[in-house]
Amino acid sequence: MIGVIRCWAVRASMALVAFVILAFMPPSSAQGGDWRDGGLKALNERLDQWGVALSATYVGEVLGNASGGIRRGAVYEGRLDVGIDVDLERAMGWRGATFHANAFQIHGPGLSRDYIGNLMLVSGIEALPSTRLYEFWIEQSLFDGRLQVKVGQQPSDTEFIDSKYDDIFVNSALGWPGITGVILPAGGPSPPLAVPGVRVKAQLSDAITAYLAVFNGSAGAPGPDDPQITNANGLAFRVNDPPWLIGQLKYSYRLGALGLPGSIAAGGWFHFDEFDDERWTAQGLSQADPLGTGEPAMRRTNRGVFAVYEQRLASSAFDPGKGIGFFMRASISPSDRNLVSFYFDGGIQVSGFSAARPDDRFGIAMTYARISDGARGLDRDIQRFTGVATPIRDFEAVFEATYVAMAAPGVAVQPVFQYVIHPGGGAVSPNDPTQTRRIGDAAVFGVRTTITF
Repeated sequence: MIGVIRCWAVRASMALVAFVILAFMPPSSAQGGDWRDGGLKALNERLDQWGVALSATYVGEVLGNASGGIRRGAVYEGRLDVGIDVDLERAMGWRGATFHANAFQIHGPGLSRDYIGNLMLVSGIEALPSTRLYEFWIEQSLFDGRLQVKVGQQPSDTEFIDSKYDDIFVNSALGWPGITGVILPAGGPSPPLAVPGVRVKAQLSDAITAYLAVFNGSAGAPGPDDPQITNANGLAFRVNDPPWLIGQLKYSYRLGALGLPGSIAAGGWFHFDEFDDERWTAQGLSQADPLGTGEPAMRRTNRGVFAVYEQRLASSAFDPGKGIGFFMRASISPSDRNLVSFYFDGGIQVSGFSAARPDDRFGIAMTYARISDGARGLDRDIQRFTGVATPIRDFEAVFEATYVAMAAPGVAVQPVFQYVIHPGGGAVSPNDPTQTRRIGDAAVFGVRTTITF
């Protein structure tokens, strides 16, 4: 069965690429107006009668580390995202069902990986170069849309532990939170690796929405190799690993006489796999103790709780759907089996502040990831057994400020600044032969360009 699915996924990926190539060949009669007229837009108009819609987005960015980190330098990285959506009721009479698939073409080195050494990647598109299938799922809507069941390869970051006000930011942790991205196998179901799963979304009332999902526990094979290598093309479709469960309740409301929208979400997750202890071996000795094996003890299962708060603080005078939006997120997990045990972030996004530039936005945000007591204890043990005053890791934090300017229809240019405090949680600098200095705080400057075809 997996082989059949993999075969159809390959065909779907090839079809996506073919459709996009055709879409990028505008007819000679196209002139003036939106530069996208006659390309993908025209093709979608022809495909609409079958309930088919194609999409393509290219994100390219230049990012540079001006100080601190492992070394100074700059990179160019990019990701082409091509997708297809099919209304299966219009296409084949399957009432209430939709199909979605998309594929990534990822290229370029990573600034965090090669120049900074931080945990929370400075870019959400940073990944090993590859061409990979990402999402491949069918969603069934029931009871007039109050219950939706999604089955197939899918991410978790678009609905769980998410805020609509964090989408402007470039740092990866301001999308999928830094704690889950660090401690879950393969980083959890988030770019660039989705996994097979089942998600149920239920509209319990006008104000309360419940989400529950079970995913395969990892996108890559067990072992030391990078999951992006063991699942290089997104076609592994792993379904036999210990599962990962996540659920949340979301309460939406309107505040005050102006009816400013806001929401509060809370939930938790549970992973059924085994996880390495951060400090102790199975014999009860520190992993730094030369008398021990150095092999970590195994801890059964893992878990976490989280909360998300978002609130529009003011509405735009030019567009009531825009304004000043604020968000906060927090999450906690056990200290003995996780590198990060507490995570917090928050920020503000401002839109609709100019009649002349109605689609421009800007935002500022901050993340904080606390290194767990278990990992800190191991650092103290290393000091004790080696006699070297190596740093005790404590936290990693990132400040980001960014502005999105719409240069043309479908073209956004986004300057960004990030300041990374204690990269790697305050890890030892690989450039220090004495092993007593941390990796230096890094100042990152860059420009992202997003083109929606």
